[in-house]
Formats: sequence, C-alpha cells, structure tokens
Amino acid sequence: MIAADIMKELEGFGDERTKNTLMNHGAREPFFGVKVGDMKKILKKTKKNHELSLELYATGNSDAMYLASLMADETQITQAQLEEWVDQAYWYYLSEYAVPWVAAETSFGFDLGLKWIEDERELVQDAGWSTLSLYASMRNDEDLDIPLYRNLLQRAGKEVHSAQNRVRFAMNNFVISIGSYIESLTDEAMNMGSKIGKVDVTLGSAACKVPLATEYIQKVVDRGSVGKKRKTARC
Repeated sequence: MIAADIMKELEGFGDERTKNTLMNHGAREPFFGVKVGDMKKILKKTKKNHELSLELYATGNSDAMYLASLMADETQITQAQLEEWVDQAYWYYLSEYAVPWVAAETSFGFDLGLKWIEDERELVQDAGWSTLSLYASMRNDEDLDIPLYRNLLQRAGKEVHSAQNRVRFAMNNFVISIGSYIESLTDEAMNMGSKIGKVDVTLGSAACKVPLATEYIQKVVDRGSVGKKRKTARC
C-alpha cells in the first residue's frame, strides 16, 4: 500500500459521530474521524512500515498522524524525526499518546523525554512527561535511573498545580505510572499523590475525569499488579 491508498481508506472509514467527539476534544481539520479499531484494520495490511509512517504523519491529517504512530518502526525512526513529530503534534491525542508511544519504545526515549519537559511549549512538555511515564512502564527497574525518577516525582509534585493545562494531566499520570510500575517508588508516589490531591484540568468533554493518583495506585496495589511491566507502549 502507498500513502494515497491509505488516505482513501481512512476517508472511507470516516465517522461523523467520531469526528464530532474528537473535535470536542481538540482535533481540527483536516481529519475524517476514524475509530482506532478501523485504523487497526489498515495496520494489519501494512504492519510496521517506517517510510510509510513518515509519509502519513507528514500529511497533517490527525487520523493519518495517529495511524502513523501505530505503524512506526521504533528501531528505524530517528531522534530528529521524532523531534519533527512532536513539533507537529497540535493536540493532546498526538502529544500524549501518538508521539510518546513511539518515543518510549526507542533506545533514546528517556533522553527525549527529559529534553521535552524543559520545553516552554505546553504540548511538548506534555509529550515529555508522557514519554517518561511510558518509558518506565516498559523497562525493568534495574535498567532505569531510579534516583532520577525519584527526583522527577518530587518535581511533578511541586509543579503540577502551576503547570500548563495538559502538562498538569501528564504530570498527574506520571505520578500514577511511577507508583504503578516502579515498585521501589510506590510508597513515595502514594505520598506524593496525597500531597497533590485533586488536579484541575480543562478537558474537552464533561465525561472525562482526572484520576486521583492515590486512588488509582491503590487499585493497582490491591490487584497485585505493582511492578508488572508493559510489553509495548502502543495500544
């Protein structure tokens, strides 16, 4: 398949209700409103395809950009290409999910995450915290810089309420992720979650809620899943 063929398929999968929902969350034209399940039908045909993923992301079409993240080959994409991707991520589906998914699976994802959280732009910071969360969720603890993650946990706690809107959401999720995936930091994450309390974020839909870190981590503890790592960042 070539990019033009995929764009036609995406257009055919376009759903008006899905499109309206995504617009309420911040998506903007051009896009078709394609459900993720339908994107995965295309993905079954293409599998991972580095060059095709770059072409799709470059279209600027939100559906194609999201599909590109599912299709991207983490062993071939470069740091420079991911820097371009994060620059073009214009709403949180791309900055919180699509770009971090791929970045976290690369060997240089941790360094990218550290770089991005220092950026002044809201959605780049958003991508940075999300990447660091996902990176920790996939690596064995012995392969992580635990002292640095501890420092980042403290930083998130201090800055979350004064951070930019989507960054607040990503920082809260970072606390949850560290408490869920790094067993040696679970108690510290719970304590930090207690100090943080409720995090206010302006969301695109009234049905969406910002989870309380303490409640979420406790659920992970109760089901005995603390420290159980993910096989992939993408879903």
